[in-house]
Amino acid sequence: MDPASYTVNLTVRSLQARAVNVPLKRPLQTGGGLVATAPLVLIDLETTEGVTGSSYVFCYTPLALRPVAQLLSNLEELIRDRPLAPQAIEQDLQRRFRLLGAQGLTGIALAGIDMAAWDALGKACGLPLVRLLGGEPRPIPAYNSCGLGLIGPDRAGPEARELAAPGFSAIKVRLGYPDLETDLAVVRAVREAVGKDVLLMADYNQCLSVPEAIRRARRLDAEQLYWIEEPTLADDYLGHAAIRSQTRTPIQLGENWWGPHDMSKSLAAGASDFVMPDATKIGGVTGWLRAAALAESNGRPMSCHLFPEIGAHLLAVTPTCHWLEYADWASPLLRNPVVIEGGNAVVSETPGVGLEWDEEAVRRYAFD
Repeated sequence: MDPASYTVNLTVRSLQARAVNVPLKRPLQTGGGLVATAPLVLIDLETTEGVTGSSYVFCYTPLALRPVAQLLSNLEELIRDRPLAPQAIEQDLQRRFRLLGAQGLTGIALAGIDMAAWDALGKACGLPLVRLLGGEPRPIPAYNSCGLGLIGPDRAGPEARELAAPGFSAIKVRLGYPDLETDLAVVRAVREAVGKDVLLMADYNQCLSVPEAIRRARRLDAEQLYWIEEPTLADDYLGHAAIRSQTRTPIQLGENWWGPHDMSKSLAAGASDFVMPDATKIGGVTGWLRAAALAESNGRPMSCHLFPEIGAHLLAVTPTCHWLEYADWASPLLRNPVVIEGGNAVVSETPGVGLEWDEEAVRRYAFD
């Protein structure tokens, strides 16, 4: 069944954007700041044929919720009454925003439309996104990223046990304490709590200078971390390359790439061993497919940042599929949150991405 044959039969009718702010079970203090809530904009793209595609975007701060929701509302007129062809829509919107730049809030909004369009196409074809893209559902290795903020060594051990308890074989800890010794104490407390068989990733959230990152990474080499993520500013590719050249622990980068072009620059600089795009910043499904091709051609294992619901589908068609970051931040809004079995994400067989809003919860967390 050729998905392209369905595009002429679907026409965009409207675009709805709703802002919600969901409290986190575990507020996350990171080297980049406190994340106490999940500020999300829920997107519903309706077609004249009655098929609705859904997606959501993460806005990082409640201050961005109204601007993103308003921007999406403004974009409706650019896609209304046109055929539902995700790649064609993406190319047109990229062209329209070439002078402004398709980064920041604009890039997030465009990616939200792209993901909703692909969801609608999958529903129209009666196929889950993974099959629409030519793949098949399979277990995707997941690590638990729902906690272990900057909470200190005394609390880190017990929380690590809680995160690993559902069967995860990998968890992530945030580092970036005022001194290196506390970083080391936290890593050791977590390792003691979960044992040597659970992989441990570490994330600095861009909080170190390049010299300090090299100093800390060298000391952390003995702690058997699976990767060190964003030790310095995300767009300092040469800085990351310098850190990478002087540490044995692999460097992870990518959640702050704005589109495949940023990814290409980072790869050219040799900035990281692994890559981890964010679905909204990389450009939705369309951008992800381009990024996956870059990862394969450069031999880089590719993980996803947040968005586990769509990330499971995308990783299942990624040649260098690595790890899914499991964050349950949108789960309170979903009738069928992503399922983790044996430490793996289960790819939904529901047509499209499988998102279905719990409207009562949407009303409860509405951002007014």
